[in-house]
Amino acid sequence: MTRHARNCTAGAVYTYHEKKKDAQASGYGTNAKRLGKDSVKDFDSCSLSLQPCRYPVISKDGYLFDKEVIYQYIITKKNEYSRKLKEYERFKKKEEEENVQKDLETIENKVKLFVSEENNIVSKALDGFKPNEKMESPSISNMDAGRNKILPSFWVPSKTPSAVKSKMVKPDPTIYCPVSGKPLKSKDLVDVKFTLVKGDEKKSLIARENRYMCAVTHDILGNSVPCAVLKTTGDVVTMECVEKIIKKDWIHPLTNQKLKEKDIIVMQRGGTGYSQTNDNLEGKQERPAIQA
Repeated sequence: MTRHARNCTAGAVYTYHEKKKDAQASGYGTNAKRLGKDSVKDFDSCSLSLQPCRYPVISKDGYLFDKEVIYQYIITKKNEYSRKLKEYERFKKKEEEENVQKDLETIENKVKLFVSEENNIVSKALDGFKPNEKMESPSISNMDAGRNKILPSFWVPSKTPSAVKSKMVKPDPTIYCPVSGKPLKSKDLVDVKFTLVKGDEKKSLIARENRYMCAVTHDILGNSVPCAVLKTTGDVVTMECVEKIIKKDWIHPLTNQKLKEKDIIVMQRGGTGYSQTNDNLEGKQERPAIQA
């Protein structure tokens, strides 16, 4: 049957135009959206709390933290390590006691086996046709002959045959960076000193659009401007200043101190709560697709 109208649905083939129109109307397919400015962390915000830093410090990997937040994180991790270490020591002590108890039980079983074998040795012949008056009827109790120690108790989970004791691993005392996952020490944190932009003192610092500038060139800093921290003084400068001024003679422009390659810490910029770096600032939402 041929089509006589635009909305005719008598066709045997589901065309690309119909599929595209239905997907747009019903919301099927994949949505991809470039994240806006509100979704990107500011360059001067803490990488852990995502709030503006009051007392900024930077790690050797270039991640900015608030001193109060990162110190609280380190203290929490140390307390967690101490707790896990005590649990591990209790577990090891209990395991050693159980091993000693097993060794004693093994020796006791060997002694009982030896005694029972010695009692079976007969010194005189027995008449098999006459009943032994001294022989007692064997006990049918489950608690007799040492069976009370090997009998599993169904009401105690650790005594059931299927219960398997988990092995505890000794905790790692190393504290790792919450962003990069590399080892982090409090002595490696460097205090950061931002240079305020002058001329807009009436507004609060958070309300200002341009808050900080390069300590040397006075260029406005932002997420789109690559920055670096000079480790010796904590001053924040642009990477352009590092390449064109500092790397020529390796002297600090403000204090005339000698600098090395390790004294320049490149700041990690941007990032969101669900995007670790600036490489992928695109949000995608997968939805079921229409099958032709």
